[in-house]
Amino acid sequence: MTHAYGEPSYWDQRYQSDPGTFDWYQKYPSLAPLFDRYLVRHHRLLLVGCGNSALGESMVDDGYQDVVNIDISSVVIEAMQKKHMDKQGLKYINMDVRDMSLFQSSSFDAVIDKGTLDSLMCGHDAMQNATKMLLEVDRVLKDKGVYILITYGGPSYRLYMLRSIQCWAISLHVIDRVEKSPGPKTWTLTNPVPLNNDGSSIATLLGSNPEVHYIYVCTKLESQRPPQNETDDVTAEQ
Repeated sequence: MTHAYGEPSYWDQRYQSDPGTFDWYQKYPSLAPLFDRYLVRHHRLLLVGCGNSALGESMVDDGYQDVVNIDISSVVIEAMQKKHMDKQGLKYINMDVRDMSLFQSSSFDAVIDKGTLDSLMCGHDAMQNATKMLLEVDRVLKDKGVYILITYGGPSYRLYMLRSIQCWAISLHVIDRVEKSPGPKTWTLTNPVPLNNDGSSIATLLGSNPEVHYIYVCTKLESQRPPQNETDDVTAEQ
């Protein structure tokens, strides 16, 4: 079953009927150790599909200095702008993640996605919209910048999409779902788990139905400039 998750009207109606703070999947305290591994407090960060999450606010309270939040819903952005109008370092902009042309290329050190790609994957024209989003994320990232995707989608569902962006190196972390009861585990959040080409190594490590969220850390490789044209060399010598 698909939903109109890519339409502003769907989210406007949702946030009008439920304006309270809500965080998809995980809250900041559980993610903070991983962010400390990959992010720097003075970096420029972009949180896509922010909704009314407390993530951006919590990050600024913890010392991050430049956190830009975007969402397709003007209703929630207006509410968050009003709520945080006096908080320096925290910005909210009404924008579609599939078209972030307001931002210059290579303008962010990191992009954080907590459920936005997942929502597009459950909506109409899923693959087309997901591809548009990922290409835009890649465009706005600086070289060596990171796209941190927090998702319920395991490697068999997400790797092929992420690897379609040829200039990303991908590491995978896992974290217990909030509702999981305490118990033994064979991983540490801040350490990447083994990831082979088809992702089957994850099933070996976690079992067939793990109660975890997957965190893909996609590092943008340095741009490969095309070699200088040989005729240009000749012209320069003359």
